[in-house]
Amino acid sequence: MRETLTLNAKEQQRSEVVSRWLAGIVTTGEAVLLLGCSERTAWRLRAAMVREGAAGLAHGNRGRSSPRRLPGEAADRIVALATIEYRGFNDTHLAEALAEEGVVISRSALRRLLRSRGIASPRRRRAPRYRSRRERMAQAGLMVQVDGSRHDWLEGRGPWLTLVGGIDDATGVITGAVFREAEDGVGYLLVLRQTARRYGLPASIYRDGSSVFAPSRPAAGQRDEATQVGRALAELGITSIPAGSAQAKGRIERAWGTFQDRLVSELRQRGVTDLAGANAVLDAFVPRFNRRFAVPAANPAPAWRPVPAGLDLAHVLAFRWRRAVGSDSCVRLDGMVLQLPPGPGGRSLAGSRVEVELRLDGRLLVLAQGRLLAAVAAPPEPQRLREVQALQPGGPVPEPTSRNVGYRPAADHPWRRPALAPRERRLTDSLSR
Repeated sequence: MRETLTLNAKEQQRSEVVSRWLAGIVTTGEAVLLLGCSERTAWRLRAAMVREGAAGLAHGNRGRSSPRRLPGEAADRIVALATIEYRGFNDTHLAEALAEEGVVISRSALRRLLRSRGIASPRRRRAPRYRSRRERMAQAGLMVQVDGSRHDWLEGRGPWLTLVGGIDDATGVITGAVFREAEDGVGYLLVLRQTARRYGLPASIYRDGSSVFAPSRPAAGQRDEATQVGRALAELGITSIPAGSAQAKGRIERAWGTFQDRLVSELRQRGVTDLAGANAVLDAFVPRFNRRFAVPAANPAPAWRPVPAGLDLAHVLAFRWRRAVGSDSCVRLDGMVLQLPPGPGGRSLAGSRVEVELRLDGRLLVLAQGRLLAAVAAPPEPQRLREVQALQPGGPVPEPTSRNVGYRPAADHPWRRPALAPRERRLTDSLSR
C-alpha cells in the first residue's frame, strides 16, 4: 500500500514553482526569487522534484519520532509521581523534585507531558482582566489627570522629591506642576490653583486612591469632602473620579516618563541641588513641554469654566479647621496658641466656634461668621504648625517657651524613667491580687 503524504502550503507553492521551472515557463533567477531561497537550495529542490516527485519537497524528518523523545515507561513513571507522591507540586517545583529522584526533565517538557495526560496545574491563575484603550476627551477642560511622581530627580545631588502635577486629557497640556518633598495636599492644591489661574476650572479630575483625595477607610456616611482636597474640589464643583488602576491614568504616567528623561537632564545641566532650584527649572520647562507634546482637541471649543465672580479662590484652596474658643479666648491648633481679640462690644468669644484657615501664601487666619479675627504669618506646611507660636494677632513670633510649646521635662525627670518591671507572680499568690 502506497503511503500518502500531504504537503503543507509552503511545499505546495514550491512544487508549483519548480514545475514551471522544469517546464521552462520561468527562468532560474525568477525561480530563485519565487522560492525565496539561495540558488544552491533551488537546484537541490529541483533535483528532489525530478527524483521523487512532489514528495521530495517535504522535509526529511516528516513523520519521524524525535530522538530526544521521552520513553513511554519514563513518561508513565513521571505521571505516577506527579499524581501520587508529588501531588500538588507546581511544574517548576515538580521538575526540581524529579531531578533529585534522578529523572531530569525540563519544566516546559514536563508541562507538555502533564497537560497531554489531563493533569492541570495546581495553581489557578486568574485570567488577565480585559482592558480597552480609552479615547481622549473631546474638549479641553473636561478632565484633568493628576498624580505624583516620586523619583530621584536630583540624581543624588539633593533629596528625593515628588513631582505633583496635572495633565489635560484632551490635549496633553500640563496644566500645573510643582515639586514637593512628598505627595501631599498642599501640592495638589497648588496644582489646582495654577490650573484655575491659567486655564480655568475643569469639569473633573482623574486621580488615584490616595487618602489626599478621600479617606482610605471612610466611616459610614463619610464622603470625599472629609479631606481638605476633597472639600476644595466639592466647593469648586469639580467631580473627583478615582482610577481603577495605574494603567487607567496612562496619560500622566507616560508624561512622567518623559519628565524623568528630559527634566532630569536639565536639572543636571543647571546643577540644581534643592527644592527651590528644582521648581525654578520646572517653571521654565513646562511651557516648552506643552509646545512640543500638546495635541489639538477633537472639539476646538474648550470646556474650562471660569472661576465664579465673587469666589475667593484663596479661601477655597486652603486648609481649614473648625475649633472652639477656650475660656481664655485662645484657639489651639496642633500645639499652636492664638490669642483672639474681644468680639463686638468687648464681648468674649469663649465657647464659640471659629474657623482656622491656613492659606497657601503662608497666612494663618481665624474667622468667625466670615469676620476676620486674627491673621499671623505661618509656614505653608501643615505638619510644621508647631514651629509657629503667635500669642498676639499680627505680633512677632515669640521664642519657644513652656507656655506656648508645652512643658518638656528634663531627661532625668521621673516621667522619662522606665517603668518598674511588674513583680513576677508566684503560684502561692492570690489570683485576685
